Amino acid sequence: MFCSRNRRNPRQNTSEYATRADFQKIFSDDMAGLHLLAYLLAGDRQMAEQVFLSGLEDSIHGNPVFRQWARSWSRRAIIKRAIRALAPSPNDPQGPHAVAPDVTGNSEVDELVAAVATLNTFQRFVFVLSILEAYSTTECAALLACTGRDVVSAKAEALKVIAASGQVEPSVPQVPVASWKSLFTSTQAS
Repeated sequence: MFCSRNRRNPRQNTSEYATRADFQKIFSDDMAGLHLLAYLLAGDRQMAEQVFLSGLEDSIHGNPVFRQWARSWSRRAIIKRAIRALAPSPNDPQGPHAVAPDVTGNSEVDELVAAVATLNTFQRFVFVLSILEAYSTTECAALLACTGRDVVSAKAEALKVIAASGQVEPSVPQVPVASWKSLFTSTQAS
């Protein structure tokens, strides 16, 4: 027999769940990194801003999320919004986007951002998701609605392009995300 007192109401203990204020703090504290994520996926500032704001809205108004998951949930909301907005596909790769030559004032980061911008849309999504965000091939394939083979192929090609720019070795499994976080520090007010 089922005992109703053992059943937990997910809204019963709201202190466990992230609130609107929690998400606003995350987006405020991590603004540079979240903008960078949106920018790398979207390929231009205007689309990145739309993706960023939509991700914030989705985070605040979406399903209840445990407080300790809120930060990763915010990143995932931006990724999902970028996928909806750009619909990256291995069969319809959009070309590379132009990047302003001096985005951050940090030449090393600017060069890496410019190298990522030379990738087509699908390769850029695969690079950001698999290398920078450390999603598995299976997770990337599920998010991008493609096969694992498409992801592996795009990742290999993206690493070749990035390596040719002199920014990272093709065998390097991960690029330090921390070095990317300063991208929007000088452009937040604009």
